[in-house]
Amino acid sequence: MSARRVGFCLSDKKRRRMNLDAFAGLCAGCGVEVVEIDLTQPLEPQGPFDAIVHKLSDVIVEAERDSRSQQLLANFQSYISAHPRTVLLDPLPAMTQLLDRFASYQIMTKLHNSLRDWRICSPPYLEIHRETDLSSVQQAVINQTLSFPLICKTRVAHGSLSHEMSLIFSAGSLADVHPPCVLQSFINHGAVLHKVFVVGERHFCVERPSLKNFPSGPCDRKTIFFNSHQVSKPESSSDLTALDEQMPYLPPPSSEAVAALVRELRSQLGMALFGVDVIINIRTHTLTVIDINIFPGYEGVPQFFSSLLDHIKSVLKTQDSAGPPEPPQSVAPAAAATGV
Repeated sequence: MSARRVGFCLSDKKRRRMNLDAFAGLCAGCGVEVVEIDLTQPLEPQGPFDAIVHKLSDVIVEAERDSRSQQLLANFQSYISAHPRTVLLDPLPAMTQLLDRFASYQIMTKLHNSLRDWRICSPPYLEIHRETDLSSVQQAVINQTLSFPLICKTRVAHGSLSHEMSLIFSAGSLADVHPPCVLQSFINHGAVLHKVFVVGERHFCVERPSLKNFPSGPCDRKTIFFNSHQVSKPESSSDLTALDEQMPYLPPPSSEAVAALVRELRSQLGMALFGVDVIINIRTHTLTVIDINIFPGYEGVPQFFSSLLDHIKSVLKTQDSAGPPEPPQSVAPAAAATGV
């Protein structure tokens, strides 16, 4: 492969966590130049780019209310439209829908039908829209056959607030939710979370701590508020992850089932850099998808750099042998499903 230029458009935080300098060194040895893109400056002089790897979550979310972010996003889209030969990892519309848990959970629900043979599912969930009164929420929980305890997550799946969650144990405690948000039936899973990291054709499964088991059914326990980062990071240590009882052996996810899940999500999303959070139901041993994440941190994946470089080289090789690409879609808000 002749020398190629790959632009990276990342926040400072993402750049540091990824250790982009180290990755650039690896790429340089393979004839790939890594260029850091400054979105606040004109993009044309910074190019040309054979490919752009990005995580524009901050800009996309802020563009809903901030004119400067709107302009930055518009400039980026204009550049991509004017350079259809530049490969974008990943498409902006796909990324945008995963920033909205209402849209993301619709995708997860579809998995139950397409992956039925692999016994893969997602928990029942309910969208709670703004200005929904308590009685309507309580009735909707009954109508949608959600079971207590419930886990409550913010609608926007990005930023520090997106990690602030709560466990709700009764209909009365639904007064603690702050719409817009998602309610999801909590599935006991032995305090083990399996994070599946996808890089193109490859994927890796890493085990993390998770919430402990809770008795099923409503009870008078007060709502538990927690930060998912403090519960499920590799170094996490929390009373919420310490099991109260001895757990029988729970088998890890089937590698074949995980591979089928990844193939289906890659097809549905049209993305190559994402993560999937899955758990094993302790009662049924069903593989249960609880979240999909955009361009995650890949912590615990030592092969991340080599896998990303291989994927970049693969898509550039495919591009070389393909004709002119279709113009990229513009970013539009994902349509919300029914909720309250």
